[in-house]
Amino acid sequence: MGFIAYLKTQFILHLLISFVFVVSGLIINFIQLCTLVLWPVNKQLYRRVNCRLSYSLWSQLVMLLEWWSGTKCTLFTDQATVDKFGKEHAIIILNHNFEIDFLCGWTMCERFGVLGSSKVLAKQELLKVPLIGWTWYFLEIVFCKRKWEEDRDKVISGLKNLADYPECMWILLYCEGTRFTEKKHQISMQVAESKGLPKLKHHLLPRTKGFTTTLQCLKGTVAAVYDVTLNFKDKKNPSLLGILHGKKYGADICVRRFPVEDIPEDEKESANWLHKLYQEKDALQDHYQKEGTFPGPQIKPPRRPWTLLNFLFWATVLLSPLINFAIGVAVSGSPLLIIGFILFIGIACFAVRRLIGVTEIEKGSSYGNQEVKKKN
Repeated sequence: MGFIAYLKTQFILHLLISFVFVVSGLIINFIQLCTLVLWPVNKQLYRRVNCRLSYSLWSQLVMLLEWWSGTKCTLFTDQATVDKFGKEHAIIILNHNFEIDFLCGWTMCERFGVLGSSKVLAKQELLKVPLIGWTWYFLEIVFCKRKWEEDRDKVISGLKNLADYPECMWILLYCEGTRFTEKKHQISMQVAESKGLPKLKHHLLPRTKGFTTTLQCLKGTVAAVYDVTLNFKDKKNPSLLGILHGKKYGADICVRRFPVEDIPEDEKESANWLHKLYQEKDALQDHYQKEGTFPGPQIKPPRRPWTLLNFLFWATVLLSPLINFAIGVAVSGSPLLIIGFILFIGIACFAVRRLIGVTEIEKGSSYGNQEVKKKN
């Protein structure tokens, strides 16, 4: 292990990186709160400002993937598709197998200039998570409880409000509803069998309501659907903690573009189209497992310097006073100050670990119970 690689494993550096992310995020959230006065005066200006504020936060996580861990992202698609990235509103359908699949999605958003304006359909619980949920609130992210009867009006209203969004917008959808685990897959395939749907090997049964509703609500706004299938070289299963420790991965991303006019407008036919799409995604994963690569030409979009420069800005602003304060505490010799500072560090460690826990797969889930109820 080289010296730089050794440094990346050190807890003190992880703590400093986390401190910069958390404190800058709270500052950004406060500024976003102040921008609410712009909404009744100039809604589009409010949106543009919040896109850039959100970029300043999310790009710090992208920096970890691109610059800290040095993870390489390779696209498997044609140049004509890449030429449209960042130039049209689009729905992005991602598989949900890895703890950092969201981060790979954000990396592609960043490289094509749409990170700040990217959208998701998020779980209602995330609204309560500091930084993540709070930032999404100001971005007009649609939060839902995953109960269609309760969510329907809220989701439709939230999506229709995005129809006049001024920035190029990518809406990232995880149609499986939750991350893949063997237990969830077994339950999901039981549901597929009961409904007479083809079984999938590498994915959970897609939930069609979110996709069909998004497509219908943003008709005339969204130009295409991008099917994105992610895998990692050498059968690696990366985690956010691994990225934080500087582990380098190879992410392969297969992208296929489908013009909206080629997708059926009828809700039932559109749902069937999505099921067929997931069968094709399954075949792509089969191909990857056998060949170690996706089919088609490879394109490696270069990482941009803005994520690194943004992090260095926040690190310079926030770490200087922290280090000066820590030195002052140590020099003071005051037991009360030293204990208070150690307590502060402990709380910071706990908060960061809780934030990382949001990305972890093996946390337990109500998915099984909900699916069994639907089946019955």
